[in-house]
Parts: sequence; C-alpha cells; structure tokens
Amino acid sequence: MSALASYTVEDQQRMTRARNYFAWQARLALPELGRRVLEIGCGIGNFTGLLADREAVIAVDSSAECIALLQARCPRAHAFALDASSERLTELARLRPDSCLLWNVIEHIQDDRGTLRRIAALLPSGGIVVLLAPAFPSLFGPIDRNLGHHRRYSRSAIARLARYASLEVRKLRYVNALGFFGWWINAHLLKRQAQSEAQIEWFDRLVPLLSRAESIFPPPFGQSLFAVLKKP
Repeated sequence: MSALASYTVEDQQRMTRARNYFAWQARLALPELGRRVLEIGCGIGNFTGLLADREAVIAVDSSAECIALLQARCPRAHAFALDASSERLTELARLRPDSCLLWNVIEHIQDDRGTLRRIAALLPSGGIVVLLAPAFPSLFGPIDRNLGHHRRYSRSAIARLARYASLEVRKLRYVNALGFFGWWINAHLLKRQAQSEAQIEWFDRLVPLLSRAESIFPPPFGQSLFAVLKKP
C-alpha cells in the first residue's frame, strides 16, 4: 500500500490547520534535503509547498485525486500517481533526485524494505533519505489500523531497514515526547478510532514550547522517530 492511501483528502485538509506542527516538521527535514527532492507519499501537497525553493520536486502518491490537487497547488512539481512499492519507481531515476523525503510514509508500505532499497538505488553516492516514522510498537492501536499503518518502529528496526537498503544512519532520534503519552492514551485507554480536531488543535498550540525543549534536550522516547540516512 502506498503512503497516505488511507488518509482521505478531508483528513489532509484538516491537518493544514496544524501550522505550528508543519513548521516544526520543516525545521527538522528541510536542512537535510538536497536540491532535487523525491517526495514519496506527497498527498495533496501539505509538505510539498515547503519545498518551493528547491531546484526540482518529484512528488509521488498512489491517489490520482491527490496528485491532481497537488498539481493545482504546486504547479512546478513533477507529480506522478504511482504506488511507492511499484517497480515503476525506478523510472524516476531520469529526473536525477539527490534526496528523498519519506514523511509519515514508510509505515504505510507493506514491503518497506524493498521500497527503501529501490529508493536508495535511485540516489547518487552521497544521496540522502529523510524519514519520519511512528515509534514504539507498543503504541500500536485503533488509530494506526484505521490510518493503514502496517507497523510502528523501534530504533533497531529503523537501523535494520537502513542496512538492508545499504544506507548509513547519520541521525536517528525520537521526537514528540508529549505525543507519546497522547497516543498511548488514545490506543489503550480511550480506544479511539481517530484523532479529534480538538486534540489536533490543542497539540498544535503546545508545539512551539515542545519543539524548543526538544531542540535543547532530545527526548529518550517519543511518538515518532526521525532519521537521516545516507548512501555511501
């Protein structure tokens, strides 16, 4: 299954209200990416718009509807309705990506190892893969299932995934310690099937304080794992 295939357009549009959260994501990811970025699981372009200063953006999603909306928002992007696990991904080598963004994506792909290996093959020596993935298998719950997550990851699982794709781990750390507790409560106490708009809004208000704290004191746990992987 491709990234974001289980997020409706309405879900993605609702997330655009989390402006502080997207700004935090940008501060994490953008400095690590190159000039020609392959974005897997672009959805309707919530993150793609942040890449407007790049030489080229190659945006991929399995949903033709999402790709059509993205092209309207980001007309300069090279956009493709393509499943991330498809062998056809290799055709994008002609666009010469030097980095790849997998932001809340790899957990949606059943063959995560094979997909990451194909992505690595597209990149030149020194190419970078930047990813964010849900952390701690013990947090897996109804929201994960409804979002189409196949798994949540441990640090060791991300390291094994990188080794299989012949990538070196340059950075690997937890982010969003507060979200860890919220996700556990949703999964194991409240048994929620989806995050509420009120939860998203409340969390977004706390992001500026949370992001500053985590930039000074990297947390020993978190809702997500942030990784930067490099092709030798």
